[in-house]
Amino acid sequence: MGQTFEIGAKVVYPMHGAGVIEAIEEREVLGERQKYYVMRLPIGDMKVMIPISNAEEIGLREVIDEEGIKKVFEILQGEETEMSSNWNRRFRANMEKIKSGNIFEVAEVVRNLAIRDREKGLSTGERKMLDTARQILVSELVLAQDTTPDQVEHRLAELFA
Repeated sequence: MGQTFEIGAKVVYPMHGAGVIEAIEEREVLGERQKYYVMRLPIGDMKVMIPISNAEEIGLREVIDEEGIKKVFEILQGEETEMSSNWNRRFRANMEKIKSGNIFEVAEVVRNLAIRDREKGLSTGERKMLDTARQILVSELVLAQDTTPDQVEHRLAELFA
C-alpha cells in the first residue's frame, strides 16, 4: 500500500483542494469494516471521509513544500501557454489538469484562464472553471504557507492585476 497519513497531516484531495486529516475512523458500510481518513476542508468548512484503502487511487497527497510554493508562483507569473481555440477541447484539457490533483497543472489553468479573462473575457463555463481551480489552488497555498485565504487571494489579485 502507498503512503499513509497521520492525524494532523495536510493533504490534497484532487478536485476538492487541501485539508487536514482530523481523525482516522473505522466504519461499517454495507457490512464491510473499513478505515477512513476524516479530512476537513477549510474552504466551506466541509468534512470528507476517504477510505484509506482508496486513498492512493484517489490521488491523496501531501501539500507542497517551500520549493513547490516557489514553483507555483513561477508558473502563475509565466506566459500563457497555447490553448486550443476550440472551446470544447480547451475546456476538456483544463478539466483534465484540474482533475489530476497536480498543483502545478492547476496553477497553469488559473494563469491561462486569468490571462484569457483579462484579454478576451470568459464564458460562464470557463469562469466557473477558473473559480474552481482558484479555490483548489488557494486551499493548498493556505496550508502550505500557513496563511489565510485572504492573504493568498490578495497575492493572486496582485499577480493578475
